[in-house]
Amino acid sequence: MNRRDSIKYIATGTLASGVLLTGCDWAEKEEAVVKSLWKYKYGRTPKEIEYDNHLLSQQFFSQEEMAMITQLGHFILPANEVGNIEKAEVPDFIEFMAKDFPDFQEPLKEGLTALNQRALTEFNLSFVKAEKKQKQQLIDPIAYPDTVTEEFLQQSEFFTLMRNLVVTGYFTSEVGLKDLGYQGNQPNVWDGVPNDILDEHQMEYDPKWTAHFLDIEKRNDVAQWDDQGNLIS
Repeated sequence: MNRRDSIKYIATGTLASGVLLTGCDWAEKEEAVVKSLWKYKYGRTPKEIEYDNHLLSQQFFSQEEMAMITQLGHFILPANEVGNIEKAEVPDFIEFMAKDFPDFQEPLKEGLTALNQRALTEFNLSFVKAEKKQKQQLIDPIAYPDTVTEEFLQQSEFFTLMRNLVVTGYFTSEVGLKDLGYQGNQPNVWDGVPNDILDEHQMEYDPKWTAHFLDIEKRNDVAQWDDQGNLIS
């Protein structure tokens, strides 16, 4: 399951139907496409890769909005000894998903704008320039859906979406998988039929064979056979 597949399972019931932003004069950014496209082309058909290429040639969030997304991501998933959201390229992931899923665009844009406006109203600073303690004061009222007041209901829905994107983006990245300790499919080590079972059936392994098929160090070696079908090594 890749990042696009994972994101389909994010709960979007709190979102109103978003609309694709129009009237934007998107600039082609060929260098960014070449740098970023490889991350999204695994398991993709040529047509799908072309579509991803098109998305990566566009820029949806402004530079300041990307900085806000990055800072919010650090609050949602603080860095640890394994890595952080930037190492996992979570901000780029959110930028990509906003273009791939237009229904995310309006809630994210409006949420970032509202959060920034609160920072300006309360601290006379943009969210990006506010101190960490001030940012925490802005986030706390919208971070807990079960206790959010009606005043911050829409902001809370935005933050929930942002949290889902950050967590999904991180834990579907190479860094996040390492953080989880996920190793993927690993070959089992089989050291033969247990001795008590062999004894029960009055059987035993021929010593000259056990060296071939029970040597764990050679489990990845390709067997060699002679013309008569005898195992060589």
